[in-house]
Amino acid sequence: METDGTYESRDTRGGAVPPPTPPIDGLAAHPHAPAHVPPPHVPPPPRMPPRPPVAPGAAPGPVKPATPPAVAWLDAPRPEAEPGIWRFRHVPPPPPKETRKLAPVTVAGLLIPLVAGLLIWTAWRRGAVPYQWIPLATFTPSAWWYAGGTSPRDWHGMHAHVVYDGVFFAALLYAIARLGAWAELSRHLLAGRRPAVRAALTAGAALIALSFVWPDAFPGVGWDALPVVKPVLSLVVLIGGIDALSSPSLAYTLYALIDIAVLWPFARLGGWLDLARTWLRSRTAPAADGTRPPRDPEAPLPLSQWPDLRAAGEWPAADLLAAELHAGHMNDVDCARLRRSLEQGHRTAGGLASFVDTVLRHGAAAGAHPSGDRDLPVRAATHDLLVGQVRIGRCVAEERNPAAYRGVGLALEPAALATSLLVVGPSGAGKTARLTAPIVESLTLQALTGACAVVAVGTADAQLGPDAAYDVVIRPGDPTSPYDLDLYAGLTDPDEAAELLAEGLVGDVESLDTRRAATVLAQLIGPYRAAYGRFPSVPVLRELLEAGPEALTALLDRLPADGASGMRRELEARIRQAGTAADAGPALADRLSLLDRPAFAEFFGADGSGVRPFSLKSVVHHPLRVRVKLPERGHEEASRLLARLLLAQFTAAARTDTKRSHFVSLVLDDATGALTTGTVRSLQRLRPHNAGVVLGLRTLGEVPEPLHGPLLGAVGCRVALSGITTWDGRGFAETWGKEWVETTEVAHHTVFAAQPMTRFIHFLRKKITGRAVTTDAVTTRKVERERWSASELAHSVPPGHAVVSLTTVRGAHTPPVLVDLRS
Repeated sequence: METDGTYESRDTRGGAVPPPTPPIDGLAAHPHAPAHVPPPHVPPPPRMPPRPPVAPGAAPGPVKPATPPAVAWLDAPRPEAEPGIWRFRHVPPPPPKETRKLAPVTVAGLLIPLVAGLLIWTAWRRGAVPYQWIPLATFTPSAWWYAGGTSPRDWHGMHAHVVYDGVFFAALLYAIARLGAWAELSRHLLAGRRPAVRAALTAGAALIALSFVWPDAFPGVGWDALPVVKPVLSLVVLIGGIDALSSPSLAYTLYALIDIAVLWPFARLGGWLDLARTWLRSRTAPAADGTRPPRDPEAPLPLSQWPDLRAAGEWPAADLLAAELHAGHMNDVDCARLRRSLEQGHRTAGGLASFVDTVLRHGAAAGAHPSGDRDLPVRAATHDLLVGQVRIGRCVAEERNPAAYRGVGLALEPAALATSLLVVGPSGAGKTARLTAPIVESLTLQALTGACAVVAVGTADAQLGPDAAYDVVIRPGDPTSPYDLDLYAGLTDPDEAAELLAEGLVGDVESLDTRRAATVLAQLIGPYRAAYGRFPSVPVLRELLEAGPEALTALLDRLPADGASGMRRELEARIRQAGTAADAGPALADRLSLLDRPAFAEFFGADGSGVRPFSLKSVVHHPLRVRVKLPERGHEEASRLLARLLLAQFTAAARTDTKRSHFVSLVLDDATGALTTGTVRSLQRLRPHNAGVVLGLRTLGEVPEPLHGPLLGAVGCRVALSGITTWDGRGFAETWGKEWVETTEVAHHTVFAAQPMTRFIHFLRKKITGRAVTTDAVTTRKVERERWSASELAHSVPPGHAVVSLTTVRGAHTPPVLVDLRS
């Protein structure tokens, strides 16, 4: 639904985000940074907007500089909201409208007291009410009346009559309003209307009420005034004397109080005060030319003035950053990076002083990414780096979505991605373009701020951003690739390296146990490393797996005599198993032959290849941006093996360092064949280690069926795109579970009359209406219903939409919501 920016910023395509800033010479490059470092950048002088045309003969006025986009972005409100809601300039939606008709009983209850009240007031004015004047005679002095009645003897009696009529009218009006449910009727008529319309309608009603109270103010109307003004004035005369109203100030004060008393109910009903506050806030908002009114000295400083630095007494650094920000020399990446560095400086001893010293020396380029980049070459999604969110769509304003999510933007952030994300949808449903690519772009931007490291894995055709947006690009099978992939993940322990390699080689083979394969590999790569000082390359390892006892005996002879007794024992066990029926070596060699191809001859640790091996352990220690382009045509099985190996290496590496401050993520654009029992078991263990995985699947059928339930349970964020099958929808429906809903059932029962006259009336009514006389039995109960059934997920999700559920590492979660990924 289009909300015209009511519930969030009108700028949904990034126009409010500062433009990219050219790179500025930063700190020392990390070992995997690109060889080319851009030259130092000298910020250009700020460009002023063109002067408006000046009329001939008129003096040119001062030109007010426009607010830079980075300042407006940094100072924008980001209120706390439910998980997944786009917080940039978010305004909570109003409560849902109750579209119900006014009950006929309410209408009758309004008319009956009104008619009765008019009759009673008419009788009162004529003096036809029994014992009408007894209360007046009882509570007033007898000197005011002639003997035997309530005829006024002097001015006291006349004014007492007026006050008495006014008191009775007020009591009668209150009774009519309460019995007639005027407040409920008014709220029903004004429900769902905009604040300005509510105020206008109530103002019109208030004007009508004032015309009855002050008929002299409306000449030519011709009706008598309601007993409101005269009773008040008569009461003042009775209290203060006949000359009480001789003072004009007192009279006008009474008139003002009467007007306020009449207008007050209409003001509350129409929300006049709230509308006035909104108008005052709009008057203090930034003007069209970017200028702001004078700031309240007691109000908190905006973020663009770096209040944290000023609170710590570092005014020179705060002034320097504020000047560069307002001069247009900073973008959102710089602001997010500096704020993160400042927060880390507060948490460490001496960190704040080091941060201030770096800022005074480098300005906006302080603490820049080791690559020197301060932005991506191109952006396609909408980001808010201050809170780490990327906007993926807008929640549909439908009844199935919770009220807090209707019509608002939906965003992803590391707090949700740390629970891992599973995206399931057929080809063409937008899995890569609308979800995976924006997530990768957000993570690469946050890597420039030092907040995360990302490894994006996909084919060369996958639109995951240009190579210039990454620090390390690995292209197995491409001779021009500057980096190689380390099959052993940079490990030195043969058992751990063998376990990860076995997971990649035979993790998808049900007939071969992974632990058994790991044992065979460890019995070979351990002795080989002890003999040659390195792990074997792919061709050598394949030869060792296919080798018989004679060839392995030659390796045994090369082992050093001292300090290798354990490796000698491992190799001897392997020699005894070689060639037997239970030997797993030939099966492992057959799987390894997928990588022992001419296209990969210079990769995976080949001697003399000239390319640098890259290990996923590097992303644990550095905020790197890594892109792995898997071979596609002719090497599909090899690509799946490599994806499976990368996933196993990542889950192992992410759990090694528990003290890092940055988020680590692996994005598999196509996880077909990459998920095994071991990797699914490791996914949920990533949550306490500030790491997560993004998995893309065309269907759950690309995962072994026994892993469907464990996979959906291991990930915290799930996305079902339009076009999935009912088989896939069944898994999501079972994972999302059921909810309690209130249902209403109406049963029609025929009325059987016992009296002859009643039976005749019912017979006559049936002949006239054609329907039997029935009574309705309404039953309201709560039942459990699936949040989204398998059939609804398969057939009710429109194209370009998805059903999304999110979970954060703190346990907060969202129910499945329908999201329009195109808006």
